[in-house]
Amino acid sequence: MSEHARTIVITGAGSGIGAACARLLAADGHTLVLIGRRAAPLQAVAQDCGALALVGDAASSADWQALLARIMQRYGRIDGLLCCAGGLGMGSALATDDAAWQAAMRANLDSAFVSTRACLPALINSRGAVVLLASIASLAAGPEVCGYTTAKHALIGLTRSLARDYGPQGVRVNAVCPGWVKTPMADEEMQPLMQHYGDSLQQAYARVTADVPLRRAAAAEEIAAVCRFLLSEQASIITGAAIVADGGSSIVDVPTLAYSQL
Repeated sequence: MSEHARTIVITGAGSGIGAACARLLAADGHTLVLIGRRAAPLQAVAQDCGALALVGDAASSADWQALLARIMQRYGRIDGLLCCAGGLGMGSALATDDAAWQAAMRANLDSAFVSTRACLPALINSRGAVVLLASIASLAAGPEVCGYTTAKHALIGLTRSLARDYGPQGVRVNAVCPGWVKTPMADEEMQPLMQHYGDSLQQAYARVTADVPLRRAAAAEEIAAVCRFLLSEQASIITGAAIVADGGSSIVDVPTLAYSQL
């Protein structure tokens, strides 16, 4: 891909990291196609970015048939794909019924697989790049997030498989693994702490990052900057990687935390 304006598709673009990526890439002058299930927030971001908003389910092959037809008819190419759709999967294994398990897989894994599969022919033609939004839950397990953890682990396998199979055709595929990021979804995850401890939202974020080396959650724009780099020619030799952007939380040796209190 050249560093001139490119056509980049972003799923899950209506809020959080997806919306931050859209705004950052729009500022770089790229042509953007924003995909999401909720029309109102998606269109609000698209208006900010001068982007094309297409309502659809990123995990639906049928929806992608129509989405891809619209994209190719209007722009004729796809140079980059950024898969930010995700969520769901809370609960331990015994608390996760079949429907909840399937919903977690669909939101976090199927959405990335189906979107990438749909866009691959165009990406092969442009020798483009894919970024999958994974998580530090791709590397370790938090409490009672069985579906989410499993799906996010699987995203790393998907990243590596795609990178191996399509690298010879010039397509790069990488994953980004954020830790805590200040987004509407993370704000909701702070609610149990706020209720239990009487914390403010800011205090709850401070609590969950107390043992993170940088002692803070990321801004969505910081994760967007990592995604922008991986889509760019500056990352032209990087493929199959899982780039951790977590403030250092995954490097902490948990059994030694007690010594920090000495």
